[in-house]
Amino acid sequence: MHSLPLRAALAAIILGAAGQLAAKPLVVCTEASPEGFDIVQYTTAVTADASAETVFNRLVDFKPGTTDVEPALAERWEISPDGLTYTFHLREGVKFHSTDYFTPTREFNADDVLWSLNRQFDPKHPWHDKTSVGYPYFESMAFRDLLKSVAKTDEHTVVITLTRPEAPFLRDLAMAFMSIYSAEYGDQLLKAGKTAELNSKPIGTGPFVFERYSKDASVRFKANPDYFRGKPPSEKLIFAIAIATDNNVRVQKLRANECQVALYPKPDDVPGIKADPHLKVAEIAALVTGYISMNTEHKYLSDVRVRKAIDIAFDRQTHVDQLFGKGNALVAVNPYPPTMLGYNTDNRNPPRDLDKARALLKEAGVPEGTSFTLFTRNGGGPTNPNPSLSAQLLQADLASIGLKLDIRIMEWAEMLRRAKKGEADMVSAGWAGDNGDPDNFLSPMLSCDAVKSGENYARWCNPKFQALITQAREISDNDQRAALYSQALAVYDADRPWISMAHPKMFTALRENVEGYVISPLTNNNFATTRVK
Repeated sequence: MHSLPLRAALAAIILGAAGQLAAKPLVVCTEASPEGFDIVQYTTAVTADASAETVFNRLVDFKPGTTDVEPALAERWEISPDGLTYTFHLREGVKFHSTDYFTPTREFNADDVLWSLNRQFDPKHPWHDKTSVGYPYFESMAFRDLLKSVAKTDEHTVVITLTRPEAPFLRDLAMAFMSIYSAEYGDQLLKAGKTAELNSKPIGTGPFVFERYSKDASVRFKANPDYFRGKPPSEKLIFAIAIATDNNVRVQKLRANECQVALYPKPDDVPGIKADPHLKVAEIAALVTGYISMNTEHKYLSDVRVRKAIDIAFDRQTHVDQLFGKGNALVAVNPYPPTMLGYNTDNRNPPRDLDKARALLKEAGVPEGTSFTLFTRNGGGPTNPNPSLSAQLLQADLASIGLKLDIRIMEWAEMLRRAKKGEADMVSAGWAGDNGDPDNFLSPMLSCDAVKSGENYARWCNPKFQALITQAREISDNDQRAALYSQALAVYDADRPWISMAHPKMFTALRENVEGYVISPLTNNNFATTRVK
């Protein structure tokens, strides 16, 4: 006669336990601290993961695992026949996050789109000057020249007019720097004189609500119950940073189940991870380039003969094999991978020739023992899993032609800050494509506008190269665009502002019971559909 109450009690216990399991946080061991949460100020993937992929949305998104565009805050759109006018019809019923520092009084509408885009575009916007670093992506991609106007025709219709056709424009709108903010929250902060809090207390419409950031330790989020695509299955999301900047530590934490996802394991660790029955690996041939920029404004490096001498002394194959392991990366020739439009197959890396390198240095008047500085980061990532080893290999290569290399290893954000100011002779860096278009590699990193924004660490501004990539952006025909990009890459090859190093595969290590994670060729990490079973 006690069976029914007993069953009820057991059911309550089971349901309670299930609820506790469902509430288990998803912990991600990440590679570095975000620079901030006002994503329009930054270009790094780690900052985008902690803001654009969690807190914010854009008018359009990339379909998971692809570079194809799908609706997001805009349900649909039309493009005028001349390619100059884009009309976006906004999704209704989308809610901004409610937190202890902001409670929205209205839903997302056209005013938020205008605030977000015009903040970067319009010098008269009240928020335009509220950043110490400007808008590096917006500026390096020449969006100020591209945009003619951003206006609304009603509360749910936005019209963006361009000054010229721009083939990758729709994909550009899916990138992190086009994230949509709450105009109401912006007004609140401006009125209170707390504009700096936009970078530390973000508000968006995205899958996760920001809770807190413990500097260099962790970032904590909770699932957005009102997310327009449905509440994420992970109630809590934590980015663990503290000691996870080391690849080996990330994998150790994963094995101990202290995190369920470990980003960017070293390629030579991947076989061991795959052999562990409790772990698995997601991998993809990502749109990624590892490179070493050479500051073309600095003494000696302003001479193309010196850059070529360094380039032909660099032992690429050994470098790539040592860093990534055989088969895990392609030796790079061009600034972007061979799967992309306009890749120049005529460009070739010169054979390693130390005698020729010494002759070029002598011809350029570079004294024996001249020292160059190299900035590199303290933790590994997908474009360089072992920065210290990479720097030492380059140091040995340069020693073989009578040059010295002063290696400066520093924390990620500090390195970026100083590299953008042009302090280094060389910078060991990498780039992950944000939209699958060649322009996304060339304009942000090698254009004249990117010299002004600081993102072009080589500070290389070649008028012929610039004219070709500008023309390619304005043409929609892929064959014509490919021909122009190929010509631009020939100019790059002749001038050698970089040592093109590698196009690596990208890996993410996960616990066996993690479901719903989709690795992206764009290297961003979105956990809106990820859960721990």
